Amino acid sequence: MLRPRLRFGAFFAPFHPVSENPTLCLERDRELIQWLDQLGFDEAWIGEHHSAGYEIIASPELFIADAAARTRHIRLGTGVVSLPYHHPMMVADRMTQLDHLTRGRAMFGVGPGLLPSDAMMLGIDPRRQRGMMAEALEAIMPLLRGDVVTMKTDWFELCDAKLQLAPYSRPHLDVAVAASVSPSGPRTAGRWGIGMLSPAATSTGGFSALAHHWGQVEETAREHHQQVHRSNWRVAGPVHIAESVEQARAEVRFGLPGWIHYFQHVVALPGVPEQGSAEECLDAMLEAGFVVVGTPDDLIRQIERLEQQSGGFGAFLVMAHEWANRDATRRSYEMIARYVMPHFQDSNAYTRRSMEWVGSNRTPFLTAAAQGMMEAIQKDAAEREGRG
Repeated sequence: MLRPRLRFGAFFAPFHPVSENPTLCLERDRELIQWLDQLGFDEAWIGEHHSAGYEIIASPELFIADAAARTRHIRLGTGVVSLPYHHPMMVADRMTQLDHLTRGRAMFGVGPGLLPSDAMMLGIDPRRQRGMMAEALEAIMPLLRGDVVTMKTDWFELCDAKLQLAPYSRPHLDVAVAASVSPSGPRTAGRWGIGMLSPAATSTGGFSALAHHWGQVEETAREHHQQVHRSNWRVAGPVHIAESVEQARAEVRFGLPGWIHYFQHVVALPGVPEQGSAEECLDAMLEAGFVVVGTPDDLIRQIERLEQQSGGFGAFLVMAHEWANRDATRRSYEMIARYVMPHFQDSNAYTRRSMEWVGSNRTPFLTAAAQGMMEAIQKDAAEREGRG
């Protein structure tokens, strides 16, 4: 029996040093998604940020439209649209159009918005963002399902609002909500019967929350008569893979210090130590299980650890970070595709079975082949003698 196929993907904030050419940084993001498509990765999620200078994609929808035209198979999601920053009607309209432009490869990830600085520039109290996200979904989900919506809040209004374009995907495109530590994300997923994104799954708090998050999803889904599926749950964590642990550690010295500086001095990320050098922080993050910097076997153990803690999920996403240079980064994803993905997808189960079967029967097979060859030689000799 084959196990359910675990999907693999990447989660692009993205992270880029302020010392580099931002145009080329965006080009590298595009190129990397094309590489993931060639390698057979299933998904890529692209974030939305508007401040701090390090996470430089403001419109994941624009990026997805561009990437979709350059790829063939990989599905592309917003990771996430920060709903308090947008009118719900415009969001539903844009995502439905993207559903058509990608022929069903678009996915709609939603969240309240991560950076307080983004909200402050828009005059939004960060304490209101989760409530605003819930209000936006009260409008967006019915719109995506074809309903006519009339609704008024203190920050948006809809009057007999309806989409003019039917969805390409039925009943609508794949929707998922961000969930870190609080029960807000799981409750929202259950309320609407949608998927869940856990981008902080390997942090200490995020990992602990995995144990009860799905129970919260199912409990809320029952209350609202919704159907939910673990296959629509994605968990993410930072990873860099090389042929050896020593090589992986050497390669991440390229970009890890800048990444550590960003989270120690500009914004916060659960799991990143507040003090210490890059090497000291790497040791602490490895010990805590927050990151994987090592070999394919190390990543296999990390995913198995996440599966055991959560009870199972549908996709593992690599948190894109550019700790290593371009070539080492591409090689890391290639090694994941070659050695890690087959382990969780049973893609080589039948090739192994066939090799083991032939190997265990090598002697009788070779004996039969040799006997056949001798009989053919003897038959040919007898025919030539007869003709003589």
